[in-house]
Amino acid sequence: MTIYQFLVLFLLWVCLPHFCSPEIMFRRTPVPQKRILGARVPRSDGKILHRQKRGWMWNQFFLLEEYTGSDYQYVGKLHSDQDKGDGSLKYILSGDGAGTLFIIDEKTGDIHATRRIDREEKAFYTLRAQAINRRTLRPVEPESEFVIKIHDINDNEPTFPEEIYTASVPEMSVVGTSVVQVTATDADDPSYGNSARVIYSILQGQPYFSVEPETGIIRTALPNMNRENREQYQVVIQAKDMGGQMGGLSGTTTVNITLTDVNDNPPRFPQNTIHLRVLESSPVGTAIGSVKATDADTGKNAEVEYRIIDGDGTDMFDIITEKDTQEGIITVKKPLDYESRRLYTLKVEAENTHVDPRFYYLGPFKDTTIVKISVEDVDEPPVFSRSSYLFEVHEDIEVGTIIGTVMARDPDSTSSPIRFSLDRHTDLDRIFNIHSGNGSLYTSKPLDRELSQWHNLTVIAAEINNPKEMTRVAVFVRILDVNDNAPQFAVFYDTFVCENARPGQLIQTISAVDKDDPLGGQKFFFSLAAVNPNFTVQDNEDNTARILTRKNGFNRHEISTYLLPVVISDNDYPIQSSTGTLTIRVCACDSQGNMQSCSAEALLLPAGLSTGALVAILLCIIILLVIVVLFAALKRQRKKEPLILSKEDIRDNIVSYNDEGGGEEDTQAFDIGTLRNPAAIEEKKLRRDIIPETLFIPRRTPTAPDNTDVRDFINERLKEHDLDPTAPPYDSLATYAYEGNDSIAESLSSLESGTTDGDQNYDYLREWGPRFNKLAEMYGGGESDKDS
Repeated sequence: MTIYQFLVLFLLWVCLPHFCSPEIMFRRTPVPQKRILGARVPRSDGKILHRQKRGWMWNQFFLLEEYTGSDYQYVGKLHSDQDKGDGSLKYILSGDGAGTLFIIDEKTGDIHATRRIDREEKAFYTLRAQAINRRTLRPVEPESEFVIKIHDINDNEPTFPEEIYTASVPEMSVVGTSVVQVTATDADDPSYGNSARVIYSILQGQPYFSVEPETGIIRTALPNMNRENREQYQVVIQAKDMGGQMGGLSGTTTVNITLTDVNDNPPRFPQNTIHLRVLESSPVGTAIGSVKATDADTGKNAEVEYRIIDGDGTDMFDIITEKDTQEGIITVKKPLDYESRRLYTLKVEAENTHVDPRFYYLGPFKDTTIVKISVEDVDEPPVFSRSSYLFEVHEDIEVGTIIGTVMARDPDSTSSPIRFSLDRHTDLDRIFNIHSGNGSLYTSKPLDRELSQWHNLTVIAAEINNPKEMTRVAVFVRILDVNDNAPQFAVFYDTFVCENARPGQLIQTISAVDKDDPLGGQKFFFSLAAVNPNFTVQDNEDNTARILTRKNGFNRHEISTYLLPVVISDNDYPIQSSTGTLTIRVCACDSQGNMQSCSAEALLLPAGLSTGALVAILLCIIILLVIVVLFAALKRQRKKEPLILSKEDIRDNIVSYNDEGGGEEDTQAFDIGTLRNPAAIEEKKLRRDIIPETLFIPRRTPTAPDNTDVRDFINERLKEHDLDPTAPPYDSLATYAYEGNDSIAESLSSLESGTTDGDQNYDYLREWGPRFNKLAEMYGGGESDKDS
């Protein structure tokens, strides 16, 4: 702290009224009453109670911040009127910082601050004091609060929230135009003295800018500042407290100011005259060069629009504004010809598209220049007199006849001679040719309109001195029609006449076609080559004719076919005609005239039997033959199937017993004892469940004792059939069809009937009595199964 600051603070401390008496006395009120919190409290009796003073009267203590002395800083003194100075009272301090930051002498009541205090951390402290009797420890005064306020000193400099500011202002702005406002803050107490009163000043940036001392607003200080001369400025602003007086603290910041562009500069061409060159062969739309007007402005303020405003080449050239480069591109508008004109002059104007009315006085914002364009000569190909040629020629002209001439010239000033030729890709048949010197086209083969009505040719004209310079032109040759084709029948006619035809009956309508194409259209005439007693032709005069009969009835036995020559003529010049022959067949027809048969072989068939009926009969015969073949194949297949089947053909059965009984007198049920008498089975009996295709020798089975158990017998038979190659491929073990040995009659089974070649006779069944009459009716006197 400087001596000057210390003196100022000391004078302030001396002059303030509350600093004159640091001793605070405790004074008792005459009549102690209970503390009343409210200022005024209405009572029910209508009286108003006023707030009474406490028994302690306190004033505020004031303390300077940032004390730098070596001893404790003296704050003040507490004293009670009950204190007689004999040390019987004890002063107690409590509250904010009591005992640490603030201490009190319990005998004298002196208060000291133990360390330096910063007001920016805390501006005041609230404490409580009490005086008690040291011996009885009873309070002699009620506890009361007092405040220690920290007086501010200027110990904080102004600071800016940003170290560097960025701002902009349009160029050419008037003096005093606001640019940006900067604000500094001071942590000192703004309500005490001038410690927090900040004043702004400019340290760097004069004379271009200024700053308002109180507000910190930066403004322009010079008129017509031009961005094109200088665009960036750096301004340093100082903020100083104590109202800017000597001894105040200060802070600085930097403001970077940019001048933004305005359209205050017109475009200017760097040259008054610009020379360009272009080849005469340049196609339309070719860019031949560019012009550019410079503008010191930027962005949209520098945008320029180019146009041709005058000159002798306004109809031959055009100009396009290129937005990216701000150039004017000059292009060819029409084809050029060096031999016609070799120099053109254009007057080109460049004008700003965005003009600021404030700067009209700096204008005009446009400029002009002269562009001279020289046309350079090139060796051009020949030029035909027409863009295409059309020649018409009749198809009957002689070979070598000239059909037309094409003409071409060299547009160059040298006028080189021309050679003509045909592109053979357009005349593969080599029907035409051309004279190379004069361009005359002539025929080299006969023409035929009916083969090709049009010929599209290409003629090439090339300079003799420079054959690479050539030009092509299309030549269309149309072949005109000549009446050189005779008319003919339009289609092939299949004509017939009924045997029962009457005179004048229509049997055919004919028409004709002609390859020629006369201008007036086709007109045909029909007639007979000679008078025919059987048929006649009647012309309908619409290019058709009718064939009619002339007699009553025809006989196909006598003549089955008639040939009728018909003459067809056209009416063009010279008249062409041809003879077409109709073949007329004689056919049998029904009463309505519908054809039934025309061939002579049909007479040999029975009457009323048509071709459709014969086809149906043949189909029936074929179907019957197919049925017979299928039935025979099924018959052969049935021989290999088992003849004795169970009603329920369940293949998982172990065995099936089909015993027929013991004959006519046997009415007993099946006896299991049969299985115990294997000797009764004939040794050489073949299998009855399937007809074997190959005869296998039966295997002998050893005779089992009479007391052989049924289970052992079945197991032996199971083993036997497992080894038997003729056993059926079923899941069953075997099928036993044992008939017994007590029947007088022979077996009625037909299982063995399939092995016999001849038919069996069942007439003997009628002799067996009424019981077999049904069988006799089924089998006797009828055909065998094999035949059926």
